Amino acid sequence: MLRWCSRSIFLQVVLGLMLGIVCGLTLPEYSSQLKPLGDGFIKLIKMLIGLIVFCVVVSGISGAGDLKKVGRIGLKSVIYFEILTSIALVIGLVLAFSTGIGSGANIHLEQLSSADMGDIAQRGQHLHSTTQFLMDLIPGSVIGAFAENNILQVLLFSVLFGSALNLVGEAASGISRLINELSHVIFRIMGMIVRLAPIGVFGAIAFTTSKYGLDSLQHLGSLVGLFYLTCLAFVAVILGLVMRLSGLRMLPFLKYLREELLIVLGTASSDAVLPQIMRKLEHLGIGSSTVGLVIPTGYSFNLDGFSIYLTLAIVFIANATGTPLSMSDLLTILLVSLITSKGAHGIPGSALVILAATLTAIPAIPVVGLVLVLAVDWFMGIGRALTNLIGNCVATVAIARWEKDIDIQRANKVLSGQQGYSFQARKPAAAAHQQEF
Repeated sequence: MLRWCSRSIFLQVVLGLMLGIVCGLTLPEYSSQLKPLGDGFIKLIKMLIGLIVFCVVVSGISGAGDLKKVGRIGLKSVIYFEILTSIALVIGLVLAFSTGIGSGANIHLEQLSSADMGDIAQRGQHLHSTTQFLMDLIPGSVIGAFAENNILQVLLFSVLFGSALNLVGEAASGISRLINELSHVIFRIMGMIVRLAPIGVFGAIAFTTSKYGLDSLQHLGSLVGLFYLTCLAFVAVILGLVMRLSGLRMLPFLKYLREELLIVLGTASSDAVLPQIMRKLEHLGIGSSTVGLVIPTGYSFNLDGFSIYLTLAIVFIANATGTPLSMSDLLTILLVSLITSKGAHGIPGSALVILAATLTAIPAIPVVGLVLVLAVDWFMGIGRALTNLIGNCVATVAIARWEKDIDIQRANKVLSGQQGYSFQARKPAAAAHQQEF
């Protein structure tokens, strides 16, 4: 048993999760000091994300052959993201409105303190400008994009760099080989960091349990309960249908990603598993160019869990403060949310900041109502991160199927357990793709 546990990251993360809960309950004062373990693990992962995105995207595009393929993947990704995000927003809005979530709370505005929001609302006021969002995609400098770990800016530069390598061709083959070899080294470092996942999960869960208590983990209120039910229904029905249409089944797919999902469950951050997810999707039989473009872009543009949260929270605040909503208000919520939900990833306190930005664009609903969801934001953050991650993985499968860039037979073998996976044993992304196809 000990030997099996020593080899399985999944079992180690489960053990770290259980020990974290026990430690948080029995040693609350000590556990309250363990937050740096979780934060440190996430920082170690984030340290390499920019380089990993650069290496994977550049290798994928430079080795894709036809740049038209890259353009097709990008266009199909945008179409898919808009459709699925809209569905998530509509589902959240319909369920929130039909259930009357928050009604009867009778919260008066004078009871809410705007001081509790800090500068969240002020930061949010500047985020619903589409022009500003598009300008922010362009980095002030290439080094600045990597230094700030701005994934969208790194992605933009990576696409340009990879396209240029593709056009130059054989004359730049030395640079292509160098990037492939660099990706090998970076992924080996990542393999070393991944071994620390159980410690990171232990620290994050111990701190959270000591702060909120087990009772808070079990009884999070009607808003959190409805949010999780909505996310579950979205994954099972909508994303499950997408997987069926792509020729795969959802449950084996989730089982294949169980280690990453557990890490997200413990850390409430999908950043912590981005590199492993990209490698696992390649191992599934998806081309590296598709994985390299869809996953990093989806982390900012395909936030299904966040979209559900946004409309649920807005209607909850409106109902709790006794603000009547007309049909035009509901349509405004949908249209504004469709814009503000883009690019939320990477903004500190992104969920609350984007929620504030959305509320400032809807005059009927008081921005100060944001205080109502502060207490449960962390718990909802777990559901947001899990749903966002699953949605982006399903998106990659769907777009790869649409682009005919997935080996379905290999994917079914991997999901059925006939072909195993080892993070550190994998070859660099580009090399692996060349051998498999």
